[in-house]
Amino acid sequence: MNEHTTHRTVALITGANKGIGRAAAEQLAALGMTVLIGARDPRRGEEAASALRAAGGDAHAITLDVADAATVRAAARQVEERFGHLDVLINNAGITGSGQVSPADATDQVPSSVDLDMVRAVFETNVFGVVAVTNAMLPLLRRSPAPRIVNVSSHAASLTLTSDPDGPFAALLPSAAYTPSKTALNSLTVQYANELRKDGILVNAAAPGYVDTDINNHTGHLTPAQGAAVLVRLATLGADGPTAGFFSEDGPLPW
Repeated sequence: MNEHTTHRTVALITGANKGIGRAAAEQLAALGMTVLIGARDPRRGEEAASALRAAGGDAHAITLDVADAATVRAAARQVEERFGHLDVLINNAGITGSGQVSPADATDQVPSSVDLDMVRAVFETNVFGVVAVTNAMLPLLRRSPAPRIVNVSSHAASLTLTSDPDGPFAALLPSAAYTPSKTALNSLTVQYANELRKDGILVNAAAPGYVDTDINNHTGHLTPAQGAAVLVRLATLGADGPTAGFFSEDGPLPW
């Protein structure tokens, strides 16, 4: 029997084999969703999916490198063939550009001396990759009765917060790669939301907070599960939920 003869809620999360993405996958699976683990490394993706299945969830690995157009197209075909639709897309995959260094401590991102190739690489994943995946999955999302898109951003994306000389971000090193990429992602979120509002597709940006993950060399003070909570909340909004917003778990954030 074809797996999409009856509607099941299907969620795709990019970069979901570890960290915040994996925690979001675990939480959505616990809510009864079919979760697709997007991962660049097929082995790591399958290990994560197997762990979720062992815990009682319905999880499947999908090889997906957001910066590789061929894998993006292949992933969309897989979702189409197996499920026929997509209900939730969480664009979680992201890079700092500075290896195992927190964006807050990345001396190689100081604007006056940054390597342009690094800036391009960060934007390729954090911005252009989101466009590629979102556009590939939109036809499938349009078949959902309640489609939701969540773009994983950062408090650092806020121009209001980062431009305050007396605010909590004043001590951070200036960044010409990671931070602007997340600001651009916020702008992109609003543009998608404005276009898709009439179709009932809610599109929001989420700031997980300072989470203990590889991206900051495990210096964060929140657990991945705590960071994932806002992603899950935005992924499960009701029809009257917000769109074109920027949220942390504590509520709306300034742009």
